[in-house]
Amino acid sequence: MKFGQVEDPSQIDFTLPPDHPGTAEILKNSKGKNLEISVGCAKWNKTDLKGFYPRGTKDELTYYATQFNSIELNATFYGMPSPEQVLIWKEKTPSDFKFFPKITNTVSHFRRLQNVTDPVTQFASAVMNFEEKLGMVFLQLHDNFKPKDSDRLEKFVKEWPREIPLAIELRNNEWFSDEEIFENTMQLFEKHNITNIIVDTAGRRDMLHMRLTTPVAFVRYVGANHESDYQRLEDWLERLSIWKEQGLEHLYFFVHQNVEKASPLLSAHFVAEMNTRWGTAIHVPEMAEIKTKF
Repeated sequence: MKFGQVEDPSQIDFTLPPDHPGTAEILKNSKGKNLEISVGCAKWNKTDLKGFYPRGTKDELTYYATQFNSIELNATFYGMPSPEQVLIWKEKTPSDFKFFPKITNTVSHFRRLQNVTDPVTQFASAVMNFEEKLGMVFLQLHDNFKPKDSDRLEKFVKEWPREIPLAIELRNNEWFSDEEIFENTMQLFEKHNITNIIVDTAGRRDMLHMRLTTPVAFVRYVGANHESDYQRLEDWLERLSIWKEQGLEHLYFFVHQNVEKASPLLSAHFVAEMNTRWGTAIHVPEMAEIKTKF
């Protein structure tokens, strides 16, 4: 994932911004007691996750699901999934595994939320076959999709099928730089129970807004293949610990890197630290080949 990549990560201030006041309000009204936690990578492709799979692994997803409890399913962004394909993926994973499919780029990038009733219906009908293994669907808008087209976003949100939980990632700076625009959008999400995705990547600190719109933290963490990656994860655990105490109901944390091969290492560090701090017992992903951290 090269989005937000910078030449010299050491020059970036990775300090997490303070919470937005709206986040405390959302969590104050939460009724959750047991935090549901999903941690995963963006893909299970052996070519990208070098050193993760044992030699002779025949089915990558089947093995991946022995090490992680979820996947941020980017494959569905590049092609409309069929119900048959969804069932194949579903049947290869254990009962507690969760899929988080990205909405196909036909909807977000090519049609830009216009005239999307048919592809949205097709997509929703397919992913519903994940049944209890469907975590949350997410929409990633193009970074040139701006507030001038907010009417399209509002229509999309209002017409989204309510039986499928949805998260949205806004990428254009104009959504964040104008306080009124940002808050109006967040209130739209709140009203329709849409989760606001948080993106932490080196070159786009403007997207790191710390504004929850549901009692769900959906975090897309992008490491920089730099020693700072590990401290950043620990900083996230500090913040998530606060949200957990305030009533966070779901944590969906997906680890990317500019060079993805180290994503399992970062994930393992994050899970191990979480288990130590929170007393959880999530399986710590293992690397088939021992690698250095950086």
